[in-house]
Amino acid sequence: MDLNVFKDASELLAICDEHDLASVNRAPLAMGILSGKFGLDSKLPENDVRGQLGPEWVQFFKDGRPAPELLEKVDALREVLTSGGRTLVQGALAWIWGRSGRTIPIPGFKSVKQAEENARALEFGPLGPAEMRQVSEILGSH
Repeated sequence: MDLNVFKDASELLAICDEHDLASVNRAPLAMGILSGKFGLDSKLPENDVRGQLGPEWVQFFKDGRPAPELLEKVDALREVLTSGGRTLVQGALAWIWGRSGRTIPIPGFKSVKQAEENARALEFGPLGPAEMRQVSEILGSH
């Protein structure tokens, strides 16, 4: 299932809790939006699947560009997600672990450097309750 700060899956996580299951999570970085590398002027190359029209699962980009409303949310969340010395990517993964100890995020990467950054998120662990509340308040979800 998809799970990231923009797309919570509380019902499915509740089922995992009830039945003692784990949750394998796609799109933990919202197809790269939560990496912070995209801006309003960003345009994906034509051969990038995230820029193609049609697939329903391409929710974070519109016409090959990152959704502006999500970029605004990234800016609003940046301080909380990077707390404690985390990168934005590490904070996005930490949110998932803070959401539930049953989550297994599967972040994408295109380089060794990105894979190492993803793996170093484990050193920080989940966001704490105060940071989780801040994220909910910023996004208007409780």
